Amino acid sequence: MTERTIVVVGGTGKTGGRVLARLRGMGAAVRAASRSGEPPFDWNERATWDAALDGARAVYLVPLDGALLTRPFVERAARLGVERVVLLSGRGVDVPDYGDPSGSVGATHADGESAVRESGLEWTILRPGWFAQNFTEGFFREMVLAGELRLPGGDGAASFVDADDIADVAVAALTGDGHDGRTYELSGPRALTLTEVAVELSAASGRPIRYVPLPPEEYVAELTGQGWPRAEAEEFAGAVAPLRRGLDEVLSHGVREALGRAPRDFTAFAAAAGAAGAWD
Repeated sequence: MTERTIVVVGGTGKTGGRVLARLRGMGAAVRAASRSGEPPFDWNERATWDAALDGARAVYLVPLDGALLTRPFVERAARLGVERVVLLSGRGVDVPDYGDPSGSVGATHADGESAVRESGLEWTILRPGWFAQNFTEGFFREMVLAGELRLPGGDGAASFVDADDIADVAVAALTGDGHDGRTYELSGPRALTLTEVAVELSAASGRPIRYVPLPPEEYVAELTGQGWPRAEAEEFAGAVAPLRRGLDEVLSHGVREALGRAPRDFTAFAAAAGAAGAWD
């Protein structure tokens, strides 16, 4: 790739922040596109898009969930001279009955994938499953600190993927050759039930943690009781449904395909998080 700027949309998020740090560590010309960036970028303010994309050669694109803005953004990027886009999508986009395709997140990913494929740009799509970092940086961290993973996951398992692996694949696709036109399905090397996750987190954190399986309606009631709008609570409960139905236990090989190595195991992730004080 010629030396021009790589723009990271979502540079303050779980994967975007890691991508940004890796690119800076490589000495690449890189810019974070965020509301706190310079220049500031706001998905909902299209007047900010051009400045964020100025001089860009490639873009790592974390879409705005619940909005169909990926397509116009990619179209604008192409007109401004961007040549390569790496899109963060999600597992199950092309799996019948995986989720609700009309839901806000499903529609965002489906339309976004279509947009990059039709853009005429070099493109790579990343489809990760559940992030391991949900237990350290996301919504589930509070459950770990409370000692109970209260989720409507039944006895299903998920092949949790490390966000560091996602970032490594993204950087390879942004800076190297051989990734154009590839869709990488990303997972960890094994699937764990939430009961097994609780055991792993207990060992890594030094605190007792248990999994409490909830009926979906009880989970929605708990979220609304915490102040969530009912529609958002129901959609989040729906996002857990594929895990409960056994659709998230699939092992994918995208990390090895992209990087030539195995993905990091959940045990190694949890041990490193515990050593770093993630739950202190």
